[in-house]
Amino acid sequence: MKGKTVRESAVVVSQMMTPQDVNLSGNVHGGVIMKLIDTVAAIVAARHARTNIVTASIDRLDFLYPVFAGNLVTLKASLNMVGNSSMEVGVRVETENPITEEIRHTASAYLTYVALDKSGKPTKLPPLILETATDKRRNKQAKARRALRLRERQIEKKAAN
Repeated sequence: MKGKTVRESAVVVSQMMTPQDVNLSGNVHGGVIMKLIDTVAAIVAARHARTNIVTASIDRLDFLYPVFAGNLVTLKASLNMVGNSSMEVGVRVETENPITEEIRHTASAYLTYVALDKSGKPTKLPPLILETATDKRRNKQAKARRALRLRERQIEKKAAN
């Protein structure tokens, strides 16, 4: 199976937030941002896998800066790591005030997707080709997050028994 580079599946998506996106406090609902994150990450995963993919997990998501109606939200997403059938996508969310041109880092998230074959079973993925120092650093960090998730699952299993 031929490998693919990080840049082959990376995406940048921008969307203007509207009054229908806000809550009673006047901030954009966190759920609106979460859906955008999942959508752009799924695009990256599907581009790499070229098969059906499903969201398996979303790591911690902290909102660092509020988003308001009229702000432009830009999501930058790319693959960090590819395993046998799962892959981690990193998403950075930035908010731009189009009047002042101020850009703020709003959130970051790491999502794990699993590639499925036509019968709904996990299927093998093309390997990820790491070209840059950034690709390699993000891959190393993703492997550490994966190891932590696996340790947490083991602890949860033991606690359930």
